[in-house]
Amino acid sequence: MSDSQTTRVMEQAAGNPFQNALAQLDAVADVMGLDDGIRAELRTCQHELTVNFPVQMDSGTRRMFKGYRCQHNNALGPYKGGIRYHPDVSLDEVKALAMWMTWKCSVVGLPYGGGKGGIIVNPKELSVTELESMTRRYASEISPIIGPWKDVPAPDVNTTGQIMAWIMDTYSREQGNLTPGVITGKPLSLFGSEGRFEATGRGILYVGQEACPYKGMPLDGATVAVQGFGNAGTVAACLLETAGARVVAASDTSGGIYNAKGIDAGALTRFKREGGRVAESGVGDAITNAELLTLPVDVLVPAAFEGQITEKNAGDVKARIILEAANGPISPEADEILNDAGAFIVPDILASSGGVIVSYFEWVQNINGMYWDEEEVNQRLHKIITKSFRRVTEVAEQRRLPMRKAAYVVAVQRVVDAIEARGIYP
Repeated sequence: MSDSQTTRVMEQAAGNPFQNALAQLDAVADVMGLDDGIRAELRTCQHELTVNFPVQMDSGTRRMFKGYRCQHNNALGPYKGGIRYHPDVSLDEVKALAMWMTWKCSVVGLPYGGGKGGIIVNPKELSVTELESMTRRYASEISPIIGPWKDVPAPDVNTTGQIMAWIMDTYSREQGNLTPGVITGKPLSLFGSEGRFEATGRGILYVGQEACPYKGMPLDGATVAVQGFGNAGTVAACLLETAGARVVAASDTSGGIYNAKGIDAGALTRFKREGGRVAESGVGDAITNAELLTLPVDVLVPAAFEGQITEKNAGDVKARIILEAANGPISPEADEILNDAGAFIVPDILASSGGVIVSYFEWVQNINGMYWDEEEVNQRLHKIITKSFRRVTEVAEQRRLPMRKAAYVVAVQRVVDAIEARGIYP
């Protein structure tokens, strides 16, 4: 079985992502004793938009595409969440990701609700012209429900600053004025924020710097494995290495490599960004994505897709600390197995929140027309994410909960408080 087939089997075994998201919510709702009506509201996305649209391909033929934009809850503010381009995008996946975004924004105290979008497509099969045409048509289809004070999209899997620029331009032209605050993750030339590209990976570093001493383990010298050597994974690996950790394994969709003596994360990142594939780098022994998850390392960073650690392989995971850089990489069943084994999991809604925190900074800068340098952005990111980590650990200790449930208690309570204070209209 190929590595990609193995990954697909693991994802299927993990179950439906939206069902996993609901299971996580239900578990914390039981702990909190939530009212049935509030629980039902939180289990439901407020809006689910499906769009089907044609694009003229370079060959002159028409091709139909299907896309989604789901908005989970806006009790705390405008919906916020990325757009992904991937062949496996589904409505239930987007709904789950939208719900997770609600909790991610809430746990770090951002004035946002959760949203998510996606198109069923392999963007690598499209020319630049086709990619732009598809993006602009999708942007036009969802434009009635997005906006700086409605729903603010951002990059996600297989989407870039250039794609965000096309979306901003399309929306702005339809509105009749330049509207940079409609989307984040834009190029600096179009009012993006300093530090946005590195934000998710830098957030992983800051959380790691809190988690390791909290568990009595120095980050300096700790061994690290990174599954998913994309944007977040490469930045996290390089920053953790700079902080003294030893990156011993990395992987992408091609497979992975392992070198117990350590891998030069910076060199591997440059190789990757020049078009190379991790499995072809030759800097370690070949391993699969599944094997990487079970390596004897101090810190594991799942930075690929959801559903990578399930009840079938959780018992083989040996990492002492898991920093979830991806959304939903651990199934609810696997969570229990890992917690029972003593693993310290910093959940996705906290560990990978660096991206949305700096997206919030970009939005604030766009709205106010005042811009910060990278040092100020990083300082603000560090303050928010470390404060949030400490708040979650306090709740975990007070209630004797695993970190995920503690993070959900913090996040869900903030949303519930807002819902109850706002009431029902009309």
